[in-house]
Amino acid sequence: MSASTYGEKNCAITGVGQSKVSRGSPDTALTLTVHAAMEAIRDAGLTRADIDGIATWPGDKGDQSGFSPVGCAALQDALRLKLNWYEGGGEAPGQYGAVFNAIGAIAAGLCRNVLVFRTMYEATARKAAFANSLIKPGQRQSGGGGGGFSWFGPYWNYAAALQQSLFFNKYVHNSGIKPEQIAQISINQRRNASLNPAAIYRTPITLDDYMNSPRIAGPLRIYDCDVPIDGATAIIVSRMDVAKDGPNPPVRIEAVGSCMQYRNSWSQLDCLPTQAQPKVAEMMWSRTDLKPKDVDMAQLYDGFSFHTINWLENFGFCGLYEAKDFIEGGKRISLEGELPTNTGGGALSAGRLHAYGAVHEACTQLWGRGGDRQVKKDLHVVATSTAGGPLAGAMLLVKD
Repeated sequence: MSASTYGEKNCAITGVGQSKVSRGSPDTALTLTVHAAMEAIRDAGLTRADIDGIATWPGDKGDQSGFSPVGCAALQDALRLKLNWYEGGGEAPGQYGAVFNAIGAIAAGLCRNVLVFRTMYEATARKAAFANSLIKPGQRQSGGGGGGFSWFGPYWNYAAALQQSLFFNKYVHNSGIKPEQIAQISINQRRNASLNPAAIYRTPITLDDYMNSPRIAGPLRIYDCDVPIDGATAIIVSRMDVAKDGPNPPVRIEAVGSCMQYRNSWSQLDCLPTQAQPKVAEMMWSRTDLKPKDVDMAQLYDGFSFHTINWLENFGFCGLYEAKDFIEGGKRISLEGELPTNTGGGALSAGRLHAYGAVHEACTQLWGRGGDRQVKKDLHVVATSTAGGPLAGAMLLVKD
C-alpha cells in the first residue's frame, strides 16, 4: 500500500480550543469542557450543527479521581449535538486513541467533523481527596491499586513518579546522562512557559534551581514531573475536503504511529529504557516520505522529562543514548534552536493536559498564534507524541 493512500492523510485539524487551565477551578469539569469545545468549533469556522462525531480518551471514569470526569454522553447532551458516531474508551495507543479512532471514522464515511476532547480535573479532585482522607502526610498506605499496580504494591510504590524512576534509572545507567543534562528539559520548558500567559508556572528556573529542588525518586526531581491541573482541550478533526473551506490552513495528519508490538504491561515492560516508543515511531515514519531532518518543531510527551528524552531518540532526532549530547546546554531544543521542543511549556510547566496540550500548542505555532513564544522560523512539519510505559502514540502534522 502506497504511503500516499493512508487514511490519515485525508484528515486535518481545523480548529483548537482550550479552557482556562488552573490549579483549582471554580467551574465544573463539564463547564471547562464546554468552553474548550465551543472555542474549537468556532475556531474551525463551524457550528454545533456541523459536528457529526465526537471522541475522547479514556472516556468517563466517574471515580472522583479527576483523571477523566467528562465523557462523550455528557458533552453531547450539553451541546445538544446530533451525532452519527461517537467513541470514548481507555484501551488505546495512549491519549491519541481518540484522534486515531476519529481518523478511522472519517475514513469509513461515518462523519466529517469530529470533536475530540480531553478534560482533566485532578487539581480539585486531589485537594478534595486529601481534605477527606484519614491518611496524614508522610504516612504509608497499606492498600494498593488493582491491575498492574498490584505488582508494585508490596514495594510501597503507588505513585507514577516512583514507578517511572525505576525505568529512568536503567536509562541513566545505560546512557550515562548527567543531572545537568537532564535539567535542560525542565529549564527549557519553564523558559517557554514564562512566555505563555496560559501556563501554570511562569517563573524561569536556573540550573541551580533544578539541582537544589526536591528529589521525588532518583533521578526524578520535582521539576521533572508534570503538573496536575483543572482544564480541557478540544480539537476538530475534519475530512480534507471540508477542511479546505475553513478559516485556518488545514493541519494535515501526515502519518500516525499506533501499534502495540510490545507487552502491554506496566510491570513487565519489554525494554525499560525505551519503553514502547521505538516501534510506534518506526510505524509513523513508514507511513510518510518525510524524515526526521524535515521536522521543524517537536511537541513531545512530558509526563516526566524522561519521556521527552526518550522521544528525541526514538523519533530519530539523535541516536540511542545520544540525547544527553543533543540537549547539552539547551540550545538545540530552545525556541531559537534547530528543533524547538515543547514550546508552550509542556505538561511540566503549562499543565498536564496530556498529549492534547501538545496538539493545541502545535497548531497554535503552525498558525502563528504563539505571541512572545512564537517560533520565528517558517514552520511546516511538527512531530507530536504521547504516553510512556507500554502505551505510546505518535503523529506527524503538516501545514501545507
